[in-house]
Amino acid sequence: MAGRETLEELVRLQGERVRGLKQQKASTEQIEEEVAKLLKLKAQLGPDEGKHKFVLKTPKGTRDYSPRQMAVREKVFDVIIGCFKRHGAEVIDTPVFELKDFDIAGQFDPMIPDAECLKIMCEILSSLQIGDFLVKVNDRRILDGLFAICGVPDTKFRTICSSVDKLDKMSWEEVKNEMVGEKGLAPEVADRIGDYVQQHGGVSLVEQLLQDPKLSQNKQALEGLGDLKLLFEYLTLFGVADKISFDLSLARGLDYYTGVIYEVLLQPPAQAGEEPLGVGSVAAGGRYDGLVGMFDPKGRKVPCVGLSIGVERIFSIVEQRLEALEEKVRTTETQVLVASAQKKLLEERLKLVSELWDAGIKAELLYKKNPKLLNQLQYCEEAGIPLVAIIGEQELKDGVVKLRSVTSREEVDVRREDLVEEIKRRTSQPSCTC
Repeated sequence: MAGRETLEELVRLQGERVRGLKQQKASTEQIEEEVAKLLKLKAQLGPDEGKHKFVLKTPKGTRDYSPRQMAVREKVFDVIIGCFKRHGAEVIDTPVFELKDFDIAGQFDPMIPDAECLKIMCEILSSLQIGDFLVKVNDRRILDGLFAICGVPDTKFRTICSSVDKLDKMSWEEVKNEMVGEKGLAPEVADRIGDYVQQHGGVSLVEQLLQDPKLSQNKQALEGLGDLKLLFEYLTLFGVADKISFDLSLARGLDYYTGVIYEVLLQPPAQAGEEPLGVGSVAAGGRYDGLVGMFDPKGRKVPCVGLSIGVERIFSIVEQRLEALEEKVRTTETQVLVASAQKKLLEERLKLVSELWDAGIKAELLYKKNPKLLNQLQYCEEAGIPLVAIIGEQELKDGVVKLRSVTSREEVDVRREDLVEEIKRRTSQPSCTC
């Protein structure tokens, strides 16, 4: 055995020598010579049949989630999916990585489905209670018209768009320098663009631009502005117009969006006298009337508008908020723990928990024959289980179950045949979504 241990130590030392030479960027010949020595030592060592090393790795591009994290994820998904279904969504499953795509496809009157998509985003963000948010909207046609009247060459439309879109992170001077210095745009053209793209507001800005002597003469821009005015009318009826800002610097996804585009930004509380700043996009979408037809063999045009929720970012925000508030997150949905007050009542606990399961009640019991009542109650407090159904010899004789509220510690005797309905009644109140 000593000989094997010596060889194993030599292999370890030689391995370290090879790694050291690689870090020092030694010559290829020297490294190959030392690697050959290492292989020779390993050959002398022979196979170690008594040891098998298994290395568990998370697949690339994925991650593991703890029970706490999964509880947060499920609650977020419940809010999102519940909202989608409330708006008549049908479910499909596709092999894509963008989570919680909502899309309306088909020929409809202008801006009605677009307004509903914005309403859905506002409902979801409000329900998640992750802070104030602002929905920025713009229109691809307005941007194209704006660039045309400002004198941007057709070949530079997209590259100038990418610069404009940086205005939420950079100053106008920095964006202008990029346009002129890096992308070769004439300074006077950049100045004309700046007069427009630094504006943001509500329907009053739309009406102002409809009267703009230059922009109103461009057909594309005029169509886009007309649709945005109609959009704001519908958003007012939906009660969310105060969450919407018409922002001429929004220029995302223009390779496939054909009309309205929108993006949701979270806003931390502003300091006194300062304007709120966005802290990142958590949802986005827009109209893409030409995309689906690209994949249709007959090239049929299918108008579409949709939205996507950035669930991973939302998960992180919710987790951070819960940690900051030191809130406990329930990792199970258990409604009641079946407990016993005396020993030798395992069979009775098993009978009762089975009755509850069969009745659709989410129930647990501790996997011990004679658990102490105190331990059972502590388990409920730690797991956030709201109720305890306690049975003892007296309860069995009387045909009742002692139902205890974990938070108030109040106990009442409930007839066994009424237990299911009482548990349902006590646990039917809606809980906080996150």
